[in-house]
Amino acid sequence: MLQSKFQVSLFTAFFSVGSGPMDNWSIQCKGGEVKQVQDDEIKSSVLQIQSKNVNACFITSPVDPKDSMGVQLPFLTLIVKNLGQLFTFEITILDSENIRRRLRMSSYHKTKKLSTFMVTMPVSMNIGWNLLHMNLAEFIITSFKTTYVETVCVKVHANCRLRRIYFSDQLYKEDELPKAYRVFRNTAVMEKPKSILKKKAVGVNKKSTTDQL
Repeated sequence: MLQSKFQVSLFTAFFSVGSGPMDNWSIQCKGGEVKQVQDDEIKSSVLQIQSKNVNACFITSPVDPKDSMGVQLPFLTLIVKNLGQLFTFEITILDSENIRRRLRMSSYHKTKKLSTFMVTMPVSMNIGWNLLHMNLAEFIITSFKTTYVETVCVKVHANCRLRRIYFSDQLYKEDELPKAYRVFRNTAVMEKPKSILKKKAVGVNKKSTTDQL
């Protein structure tokens, strides 16, 4: 889908504000809702995804499941609000063995579980707005002993409010980012294998001093 686009240092895959926030995204939701709402905390329009069944309600990119996002930038960041309910999201990547692997992060997994094609990991978020980072290249080499090539698909399930999803070539410091990218309330931290924890944490453990997104 995006293979032909110039791979800049920052690439936004989703942004809740604008004329077409759901361009290149599809909605699949049974027994829940996906809608634009006004968030009182940040005074801005955001996408709310809610359902009692987290697996039955989600947004996904690209629209065609046979297509690929083709994003080669290795860092993924979500600006997401924890609604105090079950939440999960999933990334499908292509690795150096030409195999599609899935990384699934959720609030209800307690430990890491690894199979040939999938790894599930727990994610812990504070109530309110969180900035959630993933180093996809590190996750792939640590979990599957292969090399990250590109991101094929991203799915965000209930329950959350979503502001932005973006990819980057590195984990930037807050003051190195454009204002719209660097504003958040809390930082989400995912458990990682000990070998990665020794290198660096997933999240940036500091709060933003900026008042609005």
